[in-house]
Amino acid sequence: MQLELDPYITTLAGFGAVVLLAAWLPLLLKELPLSLPIIFVGLGAVLMFWLPVAGPDSNPIKHGLFVEKATELVLIVALMGAGLKLDRPFSWRRWAATWRLLSITMLLSVAGLAAAAMVLLDLDAATALLLAALLSPTDPVLASDVEVGPPNSGKEDEVRFALTSEAGLNDGFAFPFVHLAILLAGLTTVDQLDNLMLQWFAIDVVWKIACGVGAGFVTGRLLGWLVFRIPNRARLARSGDGFVALGITCLTYGLTETIGGYGFVTVFVSGLSLRAVERRHDYHERLHDFAEQMERLIMMVLLLLFGAALVDGVLAELDRPAILFTAAAILLIRPVAGALAFIGFPRPWDERAVMAFYGIRGVGSAYYLSYALNHGSFSRPDYLWSVTSLTILISIILHGMTVTPVMRYLDRRRRRLLDGSN
Repeated sequence: MQLELDPYITTLAGFGAVVLLAAWLPLLLKELPLSLPIIFVGLGAVLMFWLPVAGPDSNPIKHGLFVEKATELVLIVALMGAGLKLDRPFSWRRWAATWRLLSITMLLSVAGLAAAAMVLLDLDAATALLLAALLSPTDPVLASDVEVGPPNSGKEDEVRFALTSEAGLNDGFAFPFVHLAILLAGLTTVDQLDNLMLQWFAIDVVWKIACGVGAGFVTGRLLGWLVFRIPNRARLARSGDGFVALGITCLTYGLTETIGGYGFVTVFVSGLSLRAVERRHDYHERLHDFAEQMERLIMMVLLLLFGAALVDGVLAELDRPAILFTAAAILLIRPVAGALAFIGFPRPWDERAVMAFYGIRGVGSAYYLSYALNHGSFSRPDYLWSVTSLTILISIILHGMTVTPVMRYLDRRRRRLLDGSN
């Protein structure tokens, strides 16, 4: 009897396996120097090598719109989860580490990566700026191992808080540079440059960021009133439904994008604003848990596809300069930019080093690249995907294998200091 595989049934079975693995593997990996992303990228590569389930078209260039929309969805879900789990109230002083990472580290990273891309990779200014912009932000999806714990869990030390809040905001702050790269790529004469820069600063920097922050604050407060403050019978918190987090995420993102703001900023800020309405309510945990589970599930599927793409040729354009650039991006430019940002910051040197080093690259980089290629015209798109994919892969492996022992070391040192002070 010959066994015939129905693609639909096979897909259902495979999806079920992914769901179970996404729930089970964190329990097994908790004490090991491994991460879920490493396992699923490897699994995707193995499946593609032995069972070519993704087919010959798993290269992301051929599915640019799917890559853009799928990565966009997991990013906004991750950003809502990040906003909901931050216990620390917003203030300029308490968020000092965040501002250093968003301003000094981000700007130095963009400048350093753009210069390295022009020198090492021989890219034109627009393409180099795009590569720098998409590789500068800390990824809110893959940075879960260095983020704070669930709402009201008490797992919010300075390192975890800084990296979580940075990951929550810097995707929106990187977007202006992506838009600038798209504008420069479409520039026909140098005479247009002054007007282009003025337009970019007024719209893509000032208006879209202000709109994103303002819309996030207002919608978070309004939805917080709907969830926690209206008469008890109609209060959404009474439902206990975690999927309300998905509704809040999609609604706030869609409204802000409709009026021309940065939806990424809005989603994160609305999560913070929602927490501020009723900071200690147990329902925040339900919302956060649903967002985290959905984020993990979508992320695992995307990482399987990423692993398949690695085997299917997405790295085919790599050369020695690309490998040097990737090493510089991960081991030199971000750590140095972070170290400079934390000069004079009142924390121990090892905590400052961890905040500087763990600028994890991931889903956000894939989103920005697919977005830019779908909305602009850039040279060597295959090469850009090869360089970006290598950077994501090395970041997943290097950061994923080191983060557990490093964070455990910081936690032990912190407990010793607290025991000594008592």
